[in-house]
Amino acid sequence: MDNLPERIFIIGPMGAGKTTVGQRLANLLSYRFIDADHEIETRTGVDIPYIFEREGEVGFRRREAAIIAELSQAHHIVLATGGGAILNKDTRQALQARGLVIYLAASVPEQLHRTRHSTHRPLLRTPDRQARLEALLATREPLYREIADWVIDTDGEQPRHVARRLAERLQPQNVTRTPPHASS
Repeated sequence: MDNLPERIFIIGPMGAGKTTVGQRLANLLSYRFIDADHEIETRTGVDIPYIFEREGEVGFRRREAAIIAELSQAHHIVLATGGGAILNKDTRQALQARGLVIYLAASVPEQLHRTRHSTHRPLLRTPDRQARLEALLATREPLYREIADWVIDTDGEQPRHVARRLAERLQPQNVTRTPPHASS
């Protein structure tokens, strides 16, 4: 597996499985896994809802962009970004230039199902979660697709199966940059 990309970036909406699939993929590849949101919490000593409460989404996005700018230069990593990380143009450019970008796609019904018990997602603190997820996906999906090398639909898929498929696809003979519209 010497010809693997040094950096693999996992992007996608909340509930797509970025953290779970990313951890499993990193284990299969013997790479280090980093979750950008977790890294922000570790470095600040507070959780993301608290940052949103104190600094708003703008403050959080500023922190997120700085962390990703730094972490996206590390070697032999699988980095899971937050769902909104791609809103920042510099972040999109850094991810696209520095590694293989994998977009884990998930439909709104799947996101609703997977996040139904979540209480720590500030953007879902709304009476109409479905409308919020639809609005977020409408804004973000074109940006995910813009920078994605691979698009993987995770609806109805187990994270271990998605990670295994990705690891198989990453075998040296299969590592090529494919158009953003490609999917498996």
